[in-house]
Amino acid sequence: MKKVAIIGAGFTGLTAGYELAKKGVDVTIFEKSSDIGGLAGGFTLEGASLEKAYHHLFRTDTAILSLLDELGLSKELGWYESKVGMIVKSIKYKDLKHKEDTEHNLFEVLPFIGVKDLLMYKPLPVLDRVRAGAVVFFLQKYNGWKTLIDKPAFAWMQKWSGKKVMDTIWGPLLQGKFSSYASKVSMAWLWARIHIRANSRKSIFEKELLAYPRRGFLSIAETLATKISANQNKTAADAIQTNTAIEQITYSNNKATIFYNNKHKVFDAVLSTIPEKAFLSLVKNNPSTPTNAKQPINYLSAIVLAFSSPQSLSKFYWHNIIDKESPFIVFLQHTNLVPKKWYNDQNVYYIGVYVPNDYKYFTDQKYQEDGIKQEWFAYLKQLFPAFDEAQVANSTLFKFPYAQHVVDTKYPEKIPAYKTNFPNTYLANFSQIFPEDRGTNYAVLEGQKIAALISSDLLQ
Repeated sequence: MKKVAIIGAGFTGLTAGYELAKKGVDVTIFEKSSDIGGLAGGFTLEGASLEKAYHHLFRTDTAILSLLDELGLSKELGWYESKVGMIVKSIKYKDLKHKEDTEHNLFEVLPFIGVKDLLMYKPLPVLDRVRAGAVVFFLQKYNGWKTLIDKPAFAWMQKWSGKKVMDTIWGPLLQGKFSSYASKVSMAWLWARIHIRANSRKSIFEKELLAYPRRGFLSIAETLATKISANQNKTAADAIQTNTAIEQITYSNNKATIFYNNKHKVFDAVLSTIPEKAFLSLVKNNPSTPTNAKQPINYLSAIVLAFSSPQSLSKFYWHNIIDKESPFIVFLQHTNLVPKKWYNDQNVYYIGVYVPNDYKYFTDQKYQEDGIKQEWFAYLKQLFPAFDEAQVANSTLFKFPYAQHVVDTKYPEKIPAYKTNFPNTYLANFSQIFPEDRGTNYAVLEGQKIAALISSDLLQ
């Protein structure tokens, strides 16, 4: 029986392990942290499992939806109406000089889910609304995304949508997502976000529905883990070894030896689902060109705060924040998508931001968990003056290094190959997803693709 080591128990690693174990491969998954699922891994908030970073599924997420059918989990999915809002400076109070004056709302939330909302979007003059709508409609129908790869999204959208549209919609969203790299992001990436989301609805007039599993995404990860161990007659602890940091990988006679926890084990093949740079740091006899990547990939880190409160601050689920002074990019009221009765009748929220690895939230001791919460809650009160920090019941902050790859106009030249130059060693992570953005659906798809490749090479 061929033995395969998988580094990382996120959805790509778990899916690959599941597919390989079905074919009789002896799979061992090594996970540095104490839990599985990666960014979709769960923790407990208000007595229920919740993802460390916000997740949901679209109708176009066919890979994971098919997997859920196979696992018998489709019945746990609920489909819920999505409500998206743009938080903008209030038209009435946008010139208010004394921002500490909380008698007035400095901000307002405008609906932003469809054509009607765009045409009613108050921060833009009517002609700019029409122009913005025409560009979005074009991108929804356009299939020639490869022609957009070498075009910066910032410049392309400003040319065709106009400066006012960029200043009030796309510019702040790109800057919030990609920080200082915003001007370099490929238009192909933005096309995918607009195109795929539009295709998740049967018509532009249909309400958007999002799916969420009743027991959270951790239930999917746990079911995959159970199947992996059962298909091999292994214990769960043997099949997936959590709290296990790999110390070193060496190669000899086309086999890999993995050193971990003062032990070592020999494998016929290795699959790494962690960022390429992190994997290369583990390899002792490292060739000079391990993959076909020509340039290094830039990454941003993510910070996510999840908290609960009896207060309901909004009627929307997803809030994009159009304010250059905002310390975070997105605010979610999770329980405006799913029932709050799941969480002891508390409202559950997420706040999230992408920042460079050397940002103050990582380098300044002032900004440990309490410091970040203090800054974010103070700004949240500006957005929603009724917000009362004293009513926050529970909160947890998560930091994720290498959470978002920067998809610039040269990105196709940077994508690493699935096969590395190490013997029988493979790479599969979200940096290979293009032009789509990373997510659980594409993590599953990548896991299936790499498992098929490994099976073809090892079991032929």
